[in-house]
Amino acid sequence: MIKSKSLVMATLLVFMTVMVLGATIATAGTIRIGITGRMVDTVSEENFKMIVDELELINAAGGIKGNKLDVTLLNDECKSDKGVANANKLVYQEKVHLVIGSTCSSVTLPIVDVTAKAKVPHITPHSTNHMITMKGSAWIFRVPISSRFYKATTAAYVAKNIGTRIAYIYASDAAAEGFVNEMIKWMRANHNVEPVLKAKVQAKEIDFRTPLLKAKAANPDALVIAGQDPEMARGMAQSYEVGIPRSVQRVGSSAASNATFAIMAGDAAKGVFYSAAYTASDTRPIAKLFNRMVAERYGQKQPDHNFAQAYDLVRIVEIALNRAELKLTDDSLAADRTAIRDALATVKDYHGLASGPISFCADATPQCRDGNRTPVLIEYVQGGENHRTRKLGSITFDEDFGLDAIKQ
Repeated sequence: MIKSKSLVMATLLVFMTVMVLGATIATAGTIRIGITGRMVDTVSEENFKMIVDELELINAAGGIKGNKLDVTLLNDECKSDKGVANANKLVYQEKVHLVIGSTCSSVTLPIVDVTAKAKVPHITPHSTNHMITMKGSAWIFRVPISSRFYKATTAAYVAKNIGTRIAYIYASDAAAEGFVNEMIKWMRANHNVEPVLKAKVQAKEIDFRTPLLKAKAANPDALVIAGQDPEMARGMAQSYEVGIPRSVQRVGSSAASNATFAIMAGDAAKGVFYSAAYTASDTRPIAKLFNRMVAERYGQKQPDHNFAQAYDLVRIVEIALNRAELKLTDDSLAADRTAIRDALATVKDYHGLASGPISFCADATPQCRDGNRTPVLIEYVQGGENHRTRKLGSITFDEDFGLDAIKQ
């Protein structure tokens, strides 16, 4: 039987389409992403759920150049041994192309050594300790603001507006300890003053009353309490229980941005200020849309900077993966990891939810790997479930800021 010309053409088109689809299916690969983070409460769990959801939305939109993202999420509970075990599993068993994590600096710091040795690109959404990018790893990238910028923002505001008699109470957490030590150095260098109290407590401390009574006796202008959000919340609440007057300014480290802090601290959160990368009181259209999305999807009416930084991280990863030339075969794993690292280093002036633009570059230095240099100073005007904040100001630092003092 002789087919009509139109039927022959139609059959040919179908055949060509099948061939094209077959070629696409044959060449499409999988980009494996491993995540380790602190998931110890509803807020932190929802934060990482958002990361996974956003990566899955990329898949739903067609993936990265037709390649699927395969995501493995592990909980390290802010414990360094679990974080290292997670990183090793992701790198050597799951053979991921990219590691995301962790939340806690004390966990991210040893993970940097794992990813550097294995030559796997590694990007952190939350960890602030300055040493993370000073280890000299060519594989680490930081979305949040380094503590070398935070300490100057907070210290300068306190010195100018409150006073220089400062009592410091901090948990044995890498981020908290780094923040306090750098703030003390800044106050010493710029105002020639020493702390009226410096007291270290164990991580997950429940009773802060002994150091708080010492702080009360020292009659400070400001009380700095640094640690993870539950520790700070307990410390702030107990500071009023031991009778430290409200006239003593309460100051938190960047984890005070976490919604868990405001909820746990309740009324004690009011008046606490801190430096962070994002505030839910941001009036930009992008921030309003983001706040609405997080409230609707995850029940967080006032998303903290951990949510914002996690969202920015996904967008930056998406940009880099689209730029990277990947083969995604078993034999190309090392080359693909290098390509993703090099693509991350090309991200310049990314403007998202962060307080300032995020930029990376190729050198394995803090200047190239501390992406955001614009801390925002924020104050709680109300604590509890319906907490609210206000922005006091922000500043963008030079990429070299604070490095000389840290090396001394």
